[in-house]
Amino acid sequence: MALDVTTQTFDEEVIKSDKPVLVDFWAEWCGPCHAVAPVLDRIASEREDELKLVKVNIDQENDLASRYGVASIPTMILFKDGEPSAAVIGAQPKGAIERSLGLTA
Repeated sequence: MALDVTTQTFDEEVIKSDKPVLVDFWAEWCGPCHAVAPVLDRIASEREDELKLVKVNIDQENDLASRYGVASIPTMILFKDGEPSAAVIGAQPKGAIERSLGLTA
């Protein structure tokens, strides 16, 4: 299950994380965001030892969306060692998301 993060908890949960973190930038009103959420949950559950999933509601945390240049949602950014390393924009199939984020072998 994804953890909701805010501007106050972002550094602790994402930047300082000891494993890669997939950040899902989304909004309640966004249909594609809801469509991709179960896919992201599945990716995270299959990799629970090596990846953490968090969600950022852009309506409540606009500063975080601006900081990372999120202009369209859903946007998923993979953070490694506290830095963005890959991103996917838009709802896509599981395999496409994993390839774009570099999660496939």
